Amino acid sequence: MTASSDPAPAVRTAESFVNGDDRIAWSVQANQMGTDATGIVEAVLEGGPATLPAELRSHRVSPVDSKIKVRHYGGYEHFERDSAGVAAGAPVVFRWTGRTRIAE
Repeated sequence: MTASSDPAPAVRTAESFVNGDDRIAWSVQANQMGTDATGIVEAVLEGGPATLPAELRSHRVSPVDSKIKVRHYGGYEHFERDSAGVAAGAPVVFRWTGRTRIAE
């Protein structure tokens, strides 16, 4: 076995600036992601193709999500949050807005 002349990979540490990585920026991003995902809500998808299976019509999303994209038969079905109010405990409704094809 021969020794490698490549330097060891950078190791992320708790220090604020190590090996060119700004840890403060990372912690800010992590905190922002955490606040968006704190309250996961149930969502149901309405409309779209009849061939979309029932198991794909139920999702758990962040309360701030406004769009859902579901892969289906060589494309994506797009759903957007219904602007109507949601009753307490009821799932959020996302309505079908269109379909896009996957580029090949």
